[in-house]
Amino acid sequence: MANTSQSKKRARQADARHDVNKARRSRIRTFLRKVEEAIASGDQAVAIEALRAAQPELARGVTKGVLHKNTVSRKISRLSSRVKGLATPAA
Repeated sequence: MANTSQSKKRARQADARHDVNKARRSRIRTFLRKVEEAIASGDQAVAIEALRAAQPELARGVTKGVLHKNTVSRKISRLSSRVKGLATPAA
C-alpha cells in the first residue's frame, strides 16, 4: 500500500497509464483482427487496405511503449507476406 504522497501519486499515474495502454492495445488488436478477416476472405484489395490502416496503429503502439518494436516489425512482416500470398493462386 502506498504511504507517502509521492508513492500515492505514482500509484494514481500507474492506474491512469494502465487504462490508456489497455485501450490502445485493444485498438491495435481490432485493426489486426480486421486484417486477419480480410486475409481469410481471400480478397487481396481489402486485405491491403486493412494492412495499410493497421501499420500506423502498430507503429504508434511502439512509440507509446505498449509493444516492442521487434514484435511489431515481426507482425507487419508476417501479415504483409500473407497478404502478398493472396495474389498467387494455389496450384
